[in-house]
Amino acid sequence: MVEDIRRNEEAGSDDEGQGRADAAGRRDLAVLAAVEQGLLTEAAPVVALLDVAGVRASAAALHAAFAAVTAPGTRVLHAFAVKAAPLVPVLRLLHAEGIGAEVASPGELGLARAAGIRPDRTVLDSPAKTPAELREALALGIAVNADNPQELTRLDALTHSAPTGSPIGLRVNPQTGSGSIGALSTATATSKFGVALRDEGARAWVVQAFLDRPWLTRLHTHSGSQGVPLALMAEGVRTVHELAEEINAAAGRQQVDTIDIGGGLPVNFSSDDETPTHAEYAQLLKSTVPGLFDGRYGLVTEFGRSLLAKHGTVLARVEYAKSAGGRAVAVTHAGVQIATRTVYNPESWPLRIAAYDAKGRPKDGPDVAQDIAGPACFAGDVLATGRPLPLLEQGDLVAALDTGAYYFANHYAYNSLARPGIHGFTTPGRDTTTHGVRFATVRAPQTVAEIVAESGGGHPDALVRD
Repeated sequence: MVEDIRRNEEAGSDDEGQGRADAAGRRDLAVLAAVEQGLLTEAAPVVALLDVAGVRASAAALHAAFAAVTAPGTRVLHAFAVKAAPLVPVLRLLHAEGIGAEVASPGELGLARAAGIRPDRTVLDSPAKTPAELREALALGIAVNADNPQELTRLDALTHSAPTGSPIGLRVNPQTGSGSIGALSTATATSKFGVALRDEGARAWVVQAFLDRPWLTRLHTHSGSQGVPLALMAEGVRTVHELAEEINAAAGRQQVDTIDIGGGLPVNFSSDDETPTHAEYAQLLKSTVPGLFDGRYGLVTEFGRSLLAKHGTVLARVEYAKSAGGRAVAVTHAGVQIATRTVYNPESWPLRIAAYDAKGRPKDGPDVAQDIAGPACFAGDVLATGRPLPLLEQGDLVAALDTGAYYFANHYAYNSLARPGIHGFTTPGRDTTTHGVRFATVRAPQTVAEIVAESGGGHPDALVRD
């Protein structure tokens, strides 16, 4: 995909290139082009679109945000949280923009390696690493953040039996509190992640664990996510920085040389504005934890949603338009299989919906309260309830916005609904017509044959043999 995108840009771009239009303008142009170029069809009535220029801009903004607050020469690795978009072409695009990978499973590591991300730009986090996962990471030289005392005991044996070049750290939970979405709050008193730092005896145990292991050189925390205030995130980082200072003082040397501050910058899902920004967070960290940026510590970040969310659009055809109880209902092909969190927890995960006509043009007309329903066979499969939009008709299109992270990559196979195709798009040069829009396939739409195959289609008689 990266090579295709670069060829498209070189074919007709100038210095301004993708920056000629705002994100909403690029999106509208891409929707129109998707219809004209046949990406949305009767056989493929839902498709995901990724704004490559937007992704590049977010990566550049992240680099600039931390460069502005760190001392010259500071080692900084921005590692993308692969779970937010486990797609090889996306990882390759981010890699081309100087972003590494944070992985939390053998599958995610495989994706990062397929994307060409080097081991020294990869970080392994997971609360349940197996011995095999640890051995592979240590053999490759991938940074490992241990989650708990038992994992450290495993690492004691593994590092003794086979020397490694992997930087090794310990994840701690600063227990600074919850945000508005409990299921995503990783720094609560009872979070499953890391060593609970405020539990009785835990802080002293952590300090001693480092003193007993000269090869333990990193501290890791992840105190943020959607719904977590920036101040609470920064407080978690401050707590871990103070712990690093304490360990180094006890060791009489700088044993902890790198602090991994995780990611979790929340995203604004209510408008096109990209808020909060990485720059705002970096400046807050600078004022809250100035010692983090004075050059004594290397830094690792693990942002995911904040790099991708605003740049994705799920586009679906309205198959039927009807009414129920006096309210209009648009039945579409985008539902729980794509927006699982939104369907099951709409209060925490509301999505903006944009309306387009059958040709892909923004829909005009007075707003009418209507439901945007998905294709799954249960009543709750609804993306939006009573949403004011121009009245949708059969054949119109709906776009679920801000879906670049988690939504079109983490499929939920209810009703054996197919995974949609995903296409990156660029709008090179000054051409404001759809002739300037280029698409590159990130993932082809799933076929019925593929659904059958992964559902045991190759073993139909497995349970009926004598």
